Amino acid sequence: MIKTEKKLRLNSSRGRRLRVVVREHYLRERVPCYSSLCQADCEHDGKLLSGTDDLTHYVVPDVGVVVDYLEILELRELKGIIFNQTTCQALIHKGRRQYNRLRNLLKDPRHESVLFANEFQEYSYSPREEGESQEKWQTRLVYSAAVWYYNHLAGMMDIVMITEDQDAIAQYNMLNSGVFVMSVKKYLKEFCPDLQAAHELYGSISQALQEKESEGTQKEFDEHLPEEVLEAGIKSGRYIKGTLNVGRNNAASILTADFIKEDADLTQGVLVFGTKDRNRAMHRDVVVAELLPNSQWKRKVTSLTEGQGQETSGEDNNSKPVPTSRIVGILQRKWRDYVVTFPPRESNQSQGRNSRILAVPWDYRIPKIRISTQQADALQDHRVVVRIDSWESTSLYPNGHTVRVLGQPGEFETEVQTILIENCIQVSEFSDAQMREMPVNSPEKPWRMDPAQVAQRRDLRESHLVFSIDPKGCEDVDDAMSVRSLDGGKLLELGVHIADVTHFVTEGSLTDVEAQQRGTTYYLSDRRYDMLPSVLSADLCSLLRGVDRYAMSVIWKLDADTLAVKDVKYGRTVIRSSYQLHYELAQALLNGEQAEVPELAELGSEEKGAKLAQLILALEKLTNIARRLRAKRDRGGALELEGQEVRALLDEERNITALVPKQPLEVNETVAECMIYANHWVARKIQETFPHQSLLRRHPLPRQEAFSRLVEVATAGGFTMDTRTNKALADSLDRAVDQQDPLVNRLLRMMATRAMPQALYFSTGLQSQDQFYHYGLALEHYTHFTSPIRRYADIVVHRLLNAALAIERGEDPGKLLAGYKEQDEMAQHINSRNRAAKLAQKMSVELCQCLYFKERDPQTDPCCVADAVIYNIRDNGVLVFVPEYGVKGAVYMKNREGQVVFAAQDGSCEWQSGSVRRYPDKITTTSSCGTSTFRLFEHITVRISVHSKQFHTDSLNLVVISTKPHRSTKPQQPRSQGRCKLVQEVVRLAEEASQQKAARRPKFSREEREFCQSKTPNLYSLLEEIRELALIDEDMAGQVLATKA
Repeated sequence: MIKTEKKLRLNSSRGRRLRVVVREHYLRERVPCYSSLCQADCEHDGKLLSGTDDLTHYVVPDVGVVVDYLEILELRELKGIIFNQTTCQALIHKGRRQYNRLRNLLKDPRHESVLFANEFQEYSYSPREEGESQEKWQTRLVYSAAVWYYNHLAGMMDIVMITEDQDAIAQYNMLNSGVFVMSVKKYLKEFCPDLQAAHELYGSISQALQEKESEGTQKEFDEHLPEEVLEAGIKSGRYIKGTLNVGRNNAASILTADFIKEDADLTQGVLVFGTKDRNRAMHRDVVVAELLPNSQWKRKVTSLTEGQGQETSGEDNNSKPVPTSRIVGILQRKWRDYVVTFPPRESNQSQGRNSRILAVPWDYRIPKIRISTQQADALQDHRVVVRIDSWESTSLYPNGHTVRVLGQPGEFETEVQTILIENCIQVSEFSDAQMREMPVNSPEKPWRMDPAQVAQRRDLRESHLVFSIDPKGCEDVDDAMSVRSLDGGKLLELGVHIADVTHFVTEGSLTDVEAQQRGTTYYLSDRRYDMLPSVLSADLCSLLRGVDRYAMSVIWKLDADTLAVKDVKYGRTVIRSSYQLHYELAQALLNGEQAEVPELAELGSEEKGAKLAQLILALEKLTNIARRLRAKRDRGGALELEGQEVRALLDEERNITALVPKQPLEVNETVAECMIYANHWVARKIQETFPHQSLLRRHPLPRQEAFSRLVEVATAGGFTMDTRTNKALADSLDRAVDQQDPLVNRLLRMMATRAMPQALYFSTGLQSQDQFYHYGLALEHYTHFTSPIRRYADIVVHRLLNAALAIERGEDPGKLLAGYKEQDEMAQHINSRNRAAKLAQKMSVELCQCLYFKERDPQTDPCCVADAVIYNIRDNGVLVFVPEYGVKGAVYMKNREGQVVFAAQDGSCEWQSGSVRRYPDKITTTSSCGTSTFRLFEHITVRISVHSKQFHTDSLNLVVISTKPHRSTKPQQPRSQGRCKLVQEVVRLAEEASQQKAARRPKFSREEREFCQSKTPNLYSLLEEIRELALIDEDMAGQVLATKA
């Protein structure tokens, strides 16, 4: 080791030299090279660069290339890249965002790139010479590192240094044989001629860099304050730090503050109004804002806005001003890939070879982006992926460059890819390296279980009737269940069996890294993008019928009367699922309907009847257990929430033939309740063993202000809504029932769901125990364990559970668990991927809804006329829900021309000049012909059409055509559960009463214990008698009734 000195020359912000700092600098002869060709026995503890079998050369980029062209180096097709310590240190000073990208690139095992500590290597480092510029010194260090690599590997691998410094190319290119120096353009041309993505990126980035040099000097925005000033202002309370959420109309933004002074007025966020006060901040940026004086506070806009993307100054004069601020600095940019549309060329636009175009983003919340390109004509009316390079205070718009072309607006595949990119979803094909990690299962080489592995597991194949219940056509079957009676019916054994994904996916493997990056499986209307390769997700991990599979099981022994847990066992098992049921089939069996079970189709009638009876008995036991478990959670305050899931039916040519709202069956809730039970018990187990390193899931308590709209609507509808606790809210929602219209309760539940925050994964080391609670499920501990095929969080939990069981057995748990900070980073990443998955699925459904109506004539097609129910009142219209198609939207009562909707006596509507007035429970329109009233929860008839847009996604346009309900409206049940809700309520009340009186209950017969059937007369027997009476004539019926009396 050699000790030397490193001089740092510190200058002021104006370039004036302040002082020179001398620091000790140690050089070593042995520094790891991370190459598989190394002949010097370097100590390597990370990924290695490939040898001559796969590569012809290594690439060493200089500082300028990494700063400007990092996007090209991120392409996985480029391999053998050596980044230097000099480059990394330079990147830190350029900005934390760029540095983090490079750090993530180096950590990712899917990218073949390494970091070489060149400034600690004795033969590659040299001090900066007197008078030598920083840039020249850095280039010289990078070249020295390239030469060292060539010599260190004994000339077995050529080294190519890439730089945009023409002087360096002329100076170094011919100095050493085997070390080549060239520009990025020349490198791509000679070594990557077919890598079109790299060539396009280079062209667009180079063009953007040239345009940046010609920026103007006139200030359009205030300069951002230095970071140290911002931090000091936050500490003193002068400034507010938070995340910017831009509104849909791109005018008003809400700053969700991370830390707020003790001021009740700021708890709902701070308004940022207009682009000037937004000061170049963009949606989701972490910013610092300064509150404006009270006299400059604005009112929130409560009107429906037609012109999304256009700024409006409209305010609600009836509401009070809210705290308003202006942004003074940006702490963290959240720039991502954006989809834009290039508008048609106008006569006043530049027609030269290099054109600067204002491209319009697909997302309304993003400002126009100035793109410099030589392909402006070819890109007209195309959706293009772009990235933002900068946004200077002298420019009204950010500057960016193109990445790739998606296609023309309106094309189905273009719109689907737009949805993925806008939600930062990257789902390329699994690489060859990842697929080499996968087990083989083919007709020629079928996969078989390892006998040694089977011997270590509990074998349930012969002892348990295991079955799964999933949506029709499901391939990735994560979970299966079993249930049986023990000890003469005194005990019930409930088993939940989950695919043992961690047996196949080793922690830290390429497959594991890819799964963690994806975070979840992405489900769209017409496709899905798996988190794991299909050989696992649809085959070896999927709990298919009739095949042996590895599983992780949780098995409880429950008291048959009280469901008290007598014993619970966790562990790895071997199972063979006997039945792979879908929801509709399982519900039909529970309802006593005739249904064909595929697994029993080829059996004889006697054997088939016996096995069918066994299956139905198991389903009934499972349903009974689930009802009682749900009743217990209900007493604790569990909420029955409501969504608006819609399924698009597609034909073979992927045309949308119908939109079908999903109607959950009771068996859906049965399966869900069993999964909730397993997740809860696994959460308890891992948190008990690893109190500071567990990955759990919590549902934060909602802010009471978030329920204001729900309370307002419920009160206007004549209902009382208590939102102080989850139990109070659940009871209020249960009471808020309109006997004439079940949709009212469904809408209120949907509003309650929307008012709540999303459930989140978290590390137990960073939250106090009182923050573990899951508000919606009313559980103290909860996690996700039951879907490891499609959720990475479940894989993490499986590993934690296996480690906990190993410690319980006195064994070494193996690899050290992640620390709570590392685990928290993973939790935040998974949370973001879950949000992206939900948004993408929602956008996909909306896309299909638009495509369904786009080819239909709204004036003649009866499918375009539907019933709608009003669920919210706004200043100039109402919000409605269309249950037939699961559509929510705005219906305007006043248009841009100032006309209002007038309803004639027959209910038909037309536009007339007039005024509109809003009340808490209604909205009225007044014209020369009279006054029309539209009340909350009233049914109206709307006509649905598609509003096509060139730059943004299409949207549905709803217009009221009658104040009367649509004539073809069918009664809408809030939940279609396959049996009468009265029966379910009777069963639940009876079960709760029986549990409270368990101590003094008389001894039950076998029939009463197994089927929960009370002695006659009971509801079932009464219904049977009514059915029999309906089948006989009137005289006979009179005799029977007389006999009964």
